[in-house]
Amino acid sequence: QVRVVESGGDLVQPGGSLRLSCTASGFGLEYYAIGWFRQAPGKEREGVSCLSNSDGSTYYADSVKGRFTVSRNNAKNTVYLQMNSLQPEDTAVYYCAAGLVFPTSAAQALDGNEYDSWGQGTQVTVSS
Repeated sequence: QVRVVESGGDLVQPGGSLRLSCTASGFGLEYYAIGWFRQAPGKEREGVSCLSNSDGSTYYADSVKGRFTVSRNNAKNTVYLQMNSLQPEDTAVYYCAAGLVFPTSAAQALDGNEYDSWGQGTQVTVSS
């Protein structure tokens, strides 16, 4: 059974950094695209980043480009989302999801409907 679990959410001050982890079980990460999504109160879910399963390409939402970096550790079957220069507008519940996506565009990579298995979410709060 494909399963992903997020961790690493916390309260951080503006300008600070956090690293979220998405640990997979039941499958090898190299076969699935891993997407990161977030949802703030009263807002729709937003695609943040994707690590592609086709060629290892990475995709980012414009709102996080240059600040967030997605990476993978195959030995630990874990994908990381390094978040730097965090701002209050980054406050949200962050989810990782796995899917046999093989994205060919950022729009596809960051579309939550392309993913099948979702974690429970981890809260990120950016506040002074």
